[in-house]
Amino acid sequence: MQVLHAVDDPEIPKLLERNEFFWLKLHGCSSEQIAEMGHKFGLHPLAIEDTQEFGQRPKLDDYDTAALLVFYGVDPDGTPVEVHFHVSGGWMITVHQEGHEIFKYAESRIGKEPPKTEEEAIYRVLDALTDSFFPVLDRVDDRIDELMDGMLLKPSQDQREELFRLRRRLIELRRIATPQRDILARGGDVLGRLPGLEADDARDWFRDVYDHLVRISELIDSYRDLLSGALDLYLSTVSNRLNAISKQLTVVATIFLPLTFVTGFFGQNFGTLTRHTNTPWAFWGYGVGGMLLAAVVLLWYFRRAGFLSDD
Repeated sequence: MQVLHAVDDPEIPKLLERNEFFWLKLHGCSSEQIAEMGHKFGLHPLAIEDTQEFGQRPKLDDYDTAALLVFYGVDPDGTPVEVHFHVSGGWMITVHQEGHEIFKYAESRIGKEPPKTEEEAIYRVLDALTDSFFPVLDRVDDRIDELMDGMLLKPSQDQREELFRLRRRLIELRRIATPQRDILARGGDVLGRLPGLEADDARDWFRDVYDHLVRISELIDSYRDLLSGALDLYLSTVSNRLNAISKQLTVVATIFLPLTFVTGFFGQNFGTLTRHTNTPWAFWGYGVGGMLLAAVVLLWYFRRAGFLSDD
């Protein structure tokens, strides 16, 4: 099986004449090139129009002799990669604007182990796009664990912002993974009706892709639940730290309350006070001693009542 990379490749007419299945992998094509490709392969005008416009939802359109599948993979950084996949019994065409790294594994595998059937060749490309979700989701899982461990030690605003970023990323992945799962649930039957493709083989190969998409959807939902739990943990930890700080400030304020009373009382300009606090013993006993005694009594009381514990 040959992999071609240009619409005007001279091998295309020869392969079509020999009815030999091939993969035309187009990257960054202009609207004119897509129109030329559509006319050369006899694609439906609506299929050509859809291929010229990116930013579409995942879908599978059947045009009798060929089908258009809008399918998504994911770049290593988590960016969705939209691929327009034209399939027939004699060829398959992929059109994408970015994320060509995703196809490297499928292309190298096809070069080393040529697929035995057309259905297997189509499956390998779809499988490569589907499996690109797993490394991204694994990194999200590891990052959630790291954030939760960090929040138990010292919660910060940056951690909360990253939780929201991860949540938005999972929502974006869910918007493409769930429709693709639903499409592949019936995709084997649709593609199996195309001339040159066997219905039974198509169902068998695409069932594996469907199973992977089901697993991806379940992982995304479980990680969303983990993020909700992580956010609750963050709020709970912050609240507990705020309560601990409030408790400490309350203890300090309560200790200083009698001290303020003592200094205010002895600071009054009454003759009785001034005549009886004119010796060092009176100063240290009544003044400083009274404040120390009040502080010691309050500390003893707080410790006994459990106000100074971390619980």
